[in-house]
Amino acid sequence: MSEFAFTRFLSLSLLTEEEKENKNEILEFTEQVLDAKGIECDSKISKVSEEKLKEILEEVRKLRKKKRKNYDEYESAIAVEEVKE
Repeated sequence: MSEFAFTRFLSLSLLTEEEKENKNEILEFTEQVLDAKGIECDSKISKVSEEKLKEILEEVRKLRKKKRKNYDEYESAIAVEEVKE
């Protein structure tokens, strides 16, 4: 399901080069967003408007940003602990 959404993102030129290179991560977050929206099959994705796809992609980007922020905070905490030792 998220693979088909990814293909639609590509066909509409909605993805950045970095997002294209991180396909698996985009697929993972797209699946989460689609599940939250109750979109469960390719036939529903094929009927989603371009505007709705942009909204879905924006939510995917928010999830990626949140994950990266949490990861960066975790990395910083580890670095601080290593300095203390």
